[in-house]
Amino acid sequence: MKNYVVIGGSSGIGKALVHQLSTDSNNVYATYLNSSPEKLNELEHYYKLDVTSENIDFTFLPDHIDGLIYCPGSINLMPFKRISPANFTADFELQVNGAIKVIQACINRLKKATNPSIILFSTVAVQLGFKYHTQVAVSKGAIEGLTRSLASEFAPRIRVNAIAPSLTNTPLAQNMLNSDEKKMANAERHPLKKIGTPKNIADLASFLLSEKSSWMTGQIIHLDGGMSSIK
Repeated sequence: MKNYVVIGGSSGIGKALVHQLSTDSNNVYATYLNSSPEKLNELEHYYKLDVTSENIDFTFLPDHIDGLIYCPGSINLMPFKRISPANFTADFELQVNGAIKVIQACINRLKKATNPSIILFSTVAVQLGFKYHTQVAVSKGAIEGLTRSLASEFAPRIRVNAIAPSLTNTPLAQNMLNSDEKKMANAERHPLKKIGTPKNIADLASFLLSEKSSWMTGQIIHLDGGMSSIK
């Protein structure tokens, strides 16, 4: 039985991963911020956590952690001229500094596990230039640098990888998928002609946490319907 920590496990990809890991009889410690506790009663170990706060209390975690998954993110799309430095700072605080604080707080617990794994999330927009994606691409570009740097520093003890999805049907992306027309148009942009699902991403995350990926670290894995590789 493994101990897994899913930061941001109340919706979207995080919720799908929590469900997968829980059905495999693991101990899953998941955090939420805005979802009400009534929606989270399917799990025993759910904790409210604001990763942007100065002091984060992790006393609820077990002595060792086999896997740490950091899911919090944002999708703010707008022309560059309308993005303020404060907008960039807020994204960076949530997606990069939040991940850094969580990893630093959990590192000693990870070192006590066998084949521990850290999973972060980027986006296909880092590799491919999309208009209006400056804000998200800047923060997620930093995540890719963080992934490779930590993978080098933590090897061979702890593996660190990142998943870079394209548009996925989650609550975070609903402004882009809130009609059949939008769903169809976005599906057509991908070689596989469909939108990703939270389960698609959770399946890959589960693999990266498992022994089957024990020879993989420092990778940015593009799970994007073929968008980043083929036309």
